[in-house]
Amino acid sequence: MCQHHQNQPSDDANSQPPPDKPVYNDPFPWHLGAFDAHCHPTDTMSSIASLATLNTRVLTIMATRSQDQQLVADVASEHGITDSASITTSSSDTVSPRKGCKVVPAFGWHPWFSYQLYDDSIPNPTYNPHNTEDPNKSTEQDAKIAHYKAVLSPTPQDQSFLSSLPTPTPLSALISSTRQYLTSFPLALVGEIGLDKGFRLPQQRLPDDDSSRDESLTPGGREGRLLSPFRVQMQHQQAIMQAQLRLAGEMGRAVSVHGVQAHGVLYDTIAACWKGHEKKVLSRREKKRIAPGAEESSSSDDSDSSSSKNMPTTEDRTKKKKKAGGKPFPPRICLHSYSGSADMLKQWFHPAVPSTVFVSFSTAVNMSTDGGKTKLAAVVRAVPDDRILVESDLHVAGGEAEALLEDMYRLVCEIKGWDLETGVATIGANFERFILG
Repeated sequence: MCQHHQNQPSDDANSQPPPDKPVYNDPFPWHLGAFDAHCHPTDTMSSIASLATLNTRVLTIMATRSQDQQLVADVASEHGITDSASITTSSSDTVSPRKGCKVVPAFGWHPWFSYQLYDDSIPNPTYNPHNTEDPNKSTEQDAKIAHYKAVLSPTPQDQSFLSSLPTPTPLSALISSTRQYLTSFPLALVGEIGLDKGFRLPQQRLPDDDSSRDESLTPGGREGRLLSPFRVQMQHQQAIMQAQLRLAGEMGRAVSVHGVQAHGVLYDTIAACWKGHEKKVLSRREKKRIAPGAEESSSSDDSDSSSSKNMPTTEDRTKKKKKAGGKPFPPRICLHSYSGSADMLKQWFHPAVPSTVFVSFSTAVNMSTDGGKTKLAAVVRAVPDDRILVESDLHVAGGEAEALLEDMYRLVCEIKGWDLETGVATIGANFERFILG
């Protein structure tokens, strides 16, 4: 989600930066299917009309806050995919690309807006308007201010700023409404969720700002406001994220995860959800005792071969989703616009990790700073071929987003040493496994 906050450059990579523009000059094979793994076009609803003209086959549209949950649902009701046929390539697509784009919805609460929620599952929640010795005194405003003082750092003292913030919403209400959205859309994801150490709240909107507000933008975003010094405490972000991770596990849904300046704590927070469910890692001696072929037959649910003859049927996927549900962690995770180091990816791909982890890259984020450009090649090479995805991460649909998506497809293919058709087909198969399992 790039319009609010820009990733900070990193100094932990020494690899040769990729070119600013891909050097492959071959025509882009849109007919094979290009997929945007993470974007926010409902931030600019007028751009949704462009879906009818796009070459991109599927956009994965993220919800982030109170103002866009229903918008994502509305777009998915009209343009959403209903089965794998919207993702896979048919014989009629091999000559020319299909015009018109479908969407996969994702419902979640972004860490930038986590301060607007309070955890009502704990004994002493940060927001409690009924906690007063005088039942005749209205304490909603006092309780709101107490909540924001508890979850923001440094502690705000400006009463005007505190009063301008919305009345917090109970976390249980978010989980309940998200569960309803996921039930209504059986292929929907949980997202965008995550952690962000760098984000600061925007300053309050002044009365004069309302008259100059851009009405084409969905409310709730930064909209050009200067940033305050206040950040959301990491412990609070973790509580909001883990509740959504548990919901994803319960319903067997994939998640799209945001992580900025918090790569270590992000891993620890997610790993805490799967503690006790790790896969058994066999020693060399144990592997030698296993009959040939037995390891393959006992592999995890999400490690399907990308070969078309081995692709699971719709019935197989239904059984798999039922089996994947009911766990405290999501079956599949996408680290979107991943900005960490190549070395930090090793923990995510450890054989004991019970979730299938994908990594996605965008021109808008990964090529936005010199630091990002410098380490991109090493990071892309560190991602297994069957776990890499591509995204735009833009807040608008249309030609700009599609061009940036194509640029990142080409960059990934260059770095991986793939020709375009091989790379597009590989990423398409990865996207199908990420969405459908």
